[in-house]
Amino acid sequence: MLSEWFWWDRLWLPRPVTWADLEDSEGCVYARVSHLYVTLPVAVLLLGLRALYERLIAVPLAEALGVRDKNRKRASHNPVLEEYYKTHSKHPIQVEIKGVCKKLGWSERQVERWFRIRRNQDRPAVLKKFKEASWRFAFYLCSSFGGVLALYDKPWFYDLREVWAGFPKQSLLDSQYWYYIIEMSFYSSLLFSVAADVKRKDFKEQLVHHWATLTLLSFSWCANYIRIGTLVMLVHDTSDVLLESAKMFNYAGWETICNSIFVVFALVFMVTRLIIFPFWLIHCTWVYPLDQFEPFFGYYFFNVMLVVLLLLHVFWASLILRMVKKFLFGNLKGDERSDEEENEEGSEEDYTHTYSNGSGNGLSNGH
Repeated sequence: MLSEWFWWDRLWLPRPVTWADLEDSEGCVYARVSHLYVTLPVAVLLLGLRALYERLIAVPLAEALGVRDKNRKRASHNPVLEEYYKTHSKHPIQVEIKGVCKKLGWSERQVERWFRIRRNQDRPAVLKKFKEASWRFAFYLCSSFGGVLALYDKPWFYDLREVWAGFPKQSLLDSQYWYYIIEMSFYSSLLFSVAADVKRKDFKEQLVHHWATLTLLSFSWCANYIRIGTLVMLVHDTSDVLLESAKMFNYAGWETICNSIFVVFALVFMVTRLIIFPFWLIHCTWVYPLDQFEPFFGYYFFNVMLVVLLLLHVFWASLILRMVKKFLFGNLKGDERSDEEENEEGSEEDYTHTYSNGSGNGLSNGH
């Protein structure tokens, strides 16, 4: 009963189309839910490919660019503080610090300094960040080229009204199949590796982004919103290529190149995520379909998910603009999203001059 309600025609398809109308016939092949099952094993393969890439390509590339991990000072061994650090808080408040001082006979400054040094021990190494950025750069670069190859000869790439021509009876193309499968597998692999990857200040927003992206892609696949789906993926991947490359040069200490790429990235991000995405693609999904059919649940759901992505873009754009402001006025000290390393006096270490920790696709592409 629940399955019948979930797959009710009126939830997914416009009147008077039914699932029976989307049965494969006469050379027409339509998207099926069963097609998506392969994303799980492909995601695992991508994780394996990532491990090989990081070992065989990213590490030698890091050495060639001069990426070096810092020798961080280790906190002195203290069972009381170590237990408190692991079980209570890594950032104790003043009242808690005073309580610890009474137990140890230390000054507040000594305890605060111990916690700062101990937190720095747990911060991800520069090489780890570089390998992660390098892998994402390689993927987004390949997916962007793949997206262009899949779309450059399609009429809906140039005329968005063609996105809805004959909808939903639009046959699935091989290029669309592989573009979707690989993209969804990649975001699934990011969810699988989230515990091991570098955690940013916008960790929760990144999780929302990944889930929103997978939900959006899954729904668009099942409801045959595939043409607009491929366009959304391409728009999100393009700026991520620049972002990840800027991060790589930032970790290598190539400040001039990093800053130059960052400026280009900021411009591309604003154009693709805040202009093309809302005023071309979302307009295409809100307005043009109404010329073909009456609104239905799937129409509203798909557009709401696009708006969720747009709100995330606005959030990341605000961080980018703050970085641009600091960049222009010469007081940029770190990434607005990064988990900055603290020096022994408690200030942020001046180690970066770019937006070094990503926008996610979609931006995470983004996405």
